[in-house]
Amino acid sequence: MLADQPVTNVMTAPVIILSSEQTIEEAVAILTEQGISGAPVADGDGRLVGLLDDTDLILSGARLHAPTTIEILGAYLTLPGERHRFESDLRAALGQTVGAVMETKPATVGLDGTLGDVATIILDRDVSRVPVLDAGGKVAGIVTRGDLVKSMF
Repeated sequence: MLADQPVTNVMTAPVIILSSEQTIEEAVAILTEQGISGAPVADGDGRLVGLLDDTDLILSGARLHAPTTIEILGAYLTLPGERHRFESDLRAALGQTVGAVMETKPATVGLDGTLGDVATIILDRDVSRVPVLDAGGKVAGIVTRGDLVKSMF
């Protein structure tokens, strides 16, 4: 039965791991380059300290306020100082660290977990990925929603 399959059968390993000290800009570059939308965050010893998901990035970016513009005779004019404030806010947002926006208590499974365990976490917590940890709390792999779907066919 699919639910009883070991998580190790479908997990991705090795995993792209981020550091909590990396800037958002660095993290976005890594995620984009790798074609993924999130990654575990680990300390120097490889122990999980959080999870960065594209949702965290969207919420972080949502705090930005677009410059106020007005339309006069078909031309859009930005109010004085608004563009500078927006650019400053954007630089500050991109300079934030991964640790400032990541999920600090992500749900995880151990190497002895099953696909049923992962499916339950994904549905109950409405998350896209679940890190797989070894007995020492180090990131051993990751299972995404897509991995679950692929394993069904």
